[in-house]
Amino acid sequence: MNEIKSLADQIRGKINQPEAQVAPKPVAVKKKQNKAEAPEIVELLRGYDISGHKSMVHARFDAQTAQMLHYFKMATGVEVTRLVAYSVRQLFEQHPELKIIIKQYIQQLEL
Repeated sequence: MNEIKSLADQIRGKINQPEAQVAPKPVAVKKKQNKAEAPEIVELLRGYDISGHKSMVHARFDAQTAQMLHYFKMATGVEVTRLVAYSVRQLFEQHPELKIIIKQYIQQLEL
């Protein structure tokens, strides 16, 4: 019981000491990445408008890619739907041969 009282007395003594004697602890400042410092691709993704997109596609990803997409959303604030929509659009723009394959398939269906 005496130990508890002496511990309480020690704490009261530290609290009652003038502030000049107690050295403040240094506080580590975390640097957050500002949205202004984001790479250009992230700004393009943020600006990509998906408000008119009404069709849904269910896509499957391996666990590692799904986790990466989740981390990407947390790091940048860009939702996965926007990222996937932008990525697919870019894929078709960079590889026009994919559109040719689709057009040929549609033409064969009509015959």
